[in-house]
Amino acid sequence: MVNPDWLIPDWPAPSGVRAVFTTRQGGVSVTPWDSMNLGDHVGDAPALVAANRELLAQATGANPVFLQQIHGWSVLPLDGGTPQGQRADAAITSQRRIACTIMVADCLPVLLTDTQGSGVAAAHAGWRGLAGEHGRGVLEQTCEHFWAPALAGQARAAINTIAWLGPCIGPAAFEVGAEVRAAFVDIDPRAAVCFTAAAPGKYLADLAGLARLRLQALGITQIFGNDGSAPWCTVGNASRFFSHRRDAGIKGNGFGTTGRMAACIWLE
Repeated sequence: MVNPDWLIPDWPAPSGVRAVFTTRQGGVSVTPWDSMNLGDHVGDAPALVAANRELLAQATGANPVFLQQIHGWSVLPLDGGTPQGQRADAAITSQRRIACTIMVADCLPVLLTDTQGSGVAAAHAGWRGLAGEHGRGVLEQTCEHFWAPALAGQARAAINTIAWLGPCIGPAAFEVGAEVRAAFVDIDPRAAVCFTAAAPGKYLADLAGLARLRLQALGITQIFGNDGSAPWCTVGNASRFFSHRRDAGIKGNGFGTTGRMAACIWLE
């Protein structure tokens, strides 16, 4: 049974497509990973992380396949034999009851399906992975893999694609340098609207807004979820969301770390 605090995407996905975004509620980890920490690389007790992952599997009725995320843009196809912990920042599958799973604690999770429910995908979009190289980042790579089986062209596949953006660090909290702004604006001048000057050489960035621009540039028009407002901000909602930038930045707390949430999408 899904914890009532977890987010269920409000989007027009086909009935056979299921998705969930966990919060910090509903698990067994103790402070500072309390309580539904799913990250096995943040110092939490391995047995508690394993118990939390089992709770997620029971709640979804699927097999969540966790990645070793590296802030890149490689895409891993999943099947029943895919081992846990493969190095990638996105996953796709057309097999049932295998959950594409992305861990986050400020970065943006992006979930994809299509109007036929023929497959699902999930991508981990921090700014580096989102920017990629020469305008090709994790969303471009994920869509390329996701659309590859389609007989129709990219434009037709994009029209049939549905995207959901999960919680991430919000535009009031995500301060970046000029090099981050340049990584996006030099490729697409329209990205300038996603940056607000905060100090000399510093900007507040709208990560979800940047992802929307990239998806729209690919021809995707059905984009739901994170609109950049305060309820979606991981930093600003401490009781509900883990935030690496918020929690690791608290001086004197003796922890210097935080847990990880997960965005999962699967076919029933």
